[in-house]
Amino acid sequence: ISCWNPLQSLLSSMKQACEILTRDPEGGAARIPFETFSFLYSYLASIDGEISETEMKAFLQDIQEQADKHSGMVLIRHF
Repeated sequence: ISCWNPLQSLLSSMKQACEILTRDPEGGAARIPFETFSFLYSYLASIDGEISETEMKAFLQDIQEQADKHSGMVLIRHF
């Protein structure tokens, strides 16, 4: 029996979004601006309904701290 994990599913979707939306070359870091990441993550998390507002804000704060060290860009390795 597998246990469905909403956070892992959401993060998988975010990884795919980064790979689609990046301007990095194929095989690159797949960076996207924090604002874009935050918007998509918040939207998908709200649709999912399994991730609390508190968890969402804490996660995005952690990601923003990482992005701030990379000129405002989120890298897949940040999450």
